[in-house]
Amino acid sequence: MIDGWISAARRIDSPNADDRPDSERISLIVVHSISLPPGKFGSDDIVRLFTNTLDPHAHPYFLPISKMRVSAHFLVRRSGELLQFVSCLQRAWHAGVSAYKGRDRCNDFSIGIELEGCDDLPFEHAQYEQLVDLIGELRAAFPIEAVVGHSQISPVRKTDPGPCFDWHRLEIFDSLLV
Repeated sequence: MIDGWISAARRIDSPNADDRPDSERISLIVVHSISLPPGKFGSDDIVRLFTNTLDPHAHPYFLPISKMRVSAHFLVRRSGELLQFVSCLQRAWHAGVSAYKGRDRCNDFSIGIELEGCDDLPFEHAQYEQLVDLIGELRAAFPIEAVVGHSQISPVRKTDPGPCFDWHRLEIFDSLLV
């Protein structure tokens, strides 16, 4: 890892990030899922959302979200391909209103990993393999204390990574799972 960028990831810079507060250390990994439009896979619409280039007229679902300024640090495609949008040393805008163990603003101290997927379909084996490798690399670089789902830090607002996410596939990190 150089300057917070993973060499195995395809780098696509997102403007939806800023500096972390000086006193914050990275201690949390947040697992998300996303598909655009919902339930559809394989397009570059997620990349467009994270880079503020989503065409609001390309699909009816896009109009209300096209002005959102969001990005995770990483996206793991269905194929297992790894994309990185924000340096791990920066704060990506992925968690929104959130709290973990009494600490608000999880973006300040977390790394966000999006899996291309949805609540209703299983994730792919290649995604779990890539996720395990990525978490391992992040643990080697940062004092990660826990791996959680977005639904665990924003339970009223979010359901991802959803009921089809197999947490047992991360049992190698059992001590980190909440």
